[in-house]
Amino acid sequence: MPAASPRLGGVRRSTVVALTAAATLLAGLLGPASAQADAPPSEDVTSENVEHIANLPKPEAVSNTNSDLAFTGDHVIGGNYDGFVIYDVSEPSDPQIVSEVLCPGGQGDLSVSGDLVYFAVDYPNASDECGAPAVPVTDPDGFEGVRVFDISDKANPQYVAAVRTDCGSHTLTLVPGDDEREYVYVSSYAPAEEFPNCQPPHDKISVIEVPLDDPASAALVNEPVLFPDGGNHDQDGLLRPTEGCHDITAYPEKDLAAGACMGDGVLMDISDPVEPVVTEVVQDENFAFWHSATFTNDAGTVIFTDELGGGGAATCTEEIGPERGANAIYTLDGEGADATLDFESYYKLERHQGDEQVCVAHNGSLIPVPGQNYFVQAWYQGGVSVIDFNDPKNPREIGHWDPDDRIDPDIENGSSWSAYYYNGHVYSSDMRRGLDVLELTDPRLRPAERVTYDEFNPQTQPSYRPGR
Repeated sequence: MPAASPRLGGVRRSTVVALTAAATLLAGLLGPASAQADAPPSEDVTSENVEHIANLPKPEAVSNTNSDLAFTGDHVIGGNYDGFVIYDVSEPSDPQIVSEVLCPGGQGDLSVSGDLVYFAVDYPNASDECGAPAVPVTDPDGFEGVRVFDISDKANPQYVAAVRTDCGSHTLTLVPGDDEREYVYVSSYAPAEEFPNCQPPHDKISVIEVPLDDPASAALVNEPVLFPDGGNHDQDGLLRPTEGCHDITAYPEKDLAAGACMGDGVLMDISDPVEPVVTEVVQDENFAFWHSATFTNDAGTVIFTDELGGGGAATCTEEIGPERGANAIYTLDGEGADATLDFESYYKLERHQGDEQVCVAHNGSLIPVPGQNYFVQAWYQGGVSVIDFNDPKNPREIGHWDPDDRIDPDIENGSSWSAYYYNGHVYSSDMRRGLDVLELTDPRLRPAERVTYDEFNPQTQPSYRPGR
């Protein structure tokens, strides 16, 4: 979820209720505001081992809230609530816009596979056509789900298919199949009795099958129920109940997936991608909203993130403390479908941001240093953090970039939705600033430069080794 301010024109379903609940939770956690609450978090916008090398503002046509990123060759594909933008990053210090696809529908989470882009639509439109007007969630004919685009000509992408899914698509995850087909896992949530296409209980995900020789015939093939017993429903009313999943990260080589499902964190066996099976469920009284997950390269550890406040509140403060709105680090005991999750520690941004800075744990990826565990992560107005979690009981920040006009009055405040490492650089999708490019100069991270990908979807983790 983005911060509240960019979304006022398109609040979805129970967002108002969610933000109210978040405000109640935060009020209970906070004492009186400190007089120094909005003092700058540090003396520098950037640490010595992180260099900001480029910013490309959002284009005029696709200028709503920026969301997630996917990568293919020398190109970055940037999601936006209005559609998506394809960037040429063959020169990372000088990124260029190749094309803009104006096709509003909200959220804009995406994945790329060869010549195909899968795009999440989470606000209902009158039809599946680009440009169709928005309609109320109570309209039974409203379209939400996944759009499929052909980007074989990156200067002229083509819209080829649309698949309706219950409750739309808040996020999506590409799962490889065989030579003939691949799959998209669709995560969505927030059902209500008055929503004809999003009825409770919504304890499932949607699985879309895409024939690779005919992507226009992509279709829904399964709706597996992950929580037959209903999932976590906190009795105190402080946590969001489990009503679907927010995001799923697949590790296909290991036949594993980790789901961040509102009130639950789960492990899944995806050896049969059409029939994912939940093998482990964990809950945490400090987690308000299980948001996303990342495996280590050896699948020995998982980082889960907590989107405390729904992405609309200042949670990186001394008053809230280090255990709420944090990452939770779990080690996996056992292998494959027999693995269990064991809690090790929390990681929370220590650069306190003040009570006016919307800061929350959000999307990140591994920095692919073989044999080591480093993570780069977006924290909205907390900026971009580089984290060493080689000791899962003692994670620590080793670098940061935090554009903040309290530190430098000449810089535009940042609000990073996603920060991912790809082929030698970190790319930050900033909700307002556009696309930022960072270079990491820390010697500990240089081995990652020898790992290159032809394609990278952060929610579909590849394994890596030097030179690959």
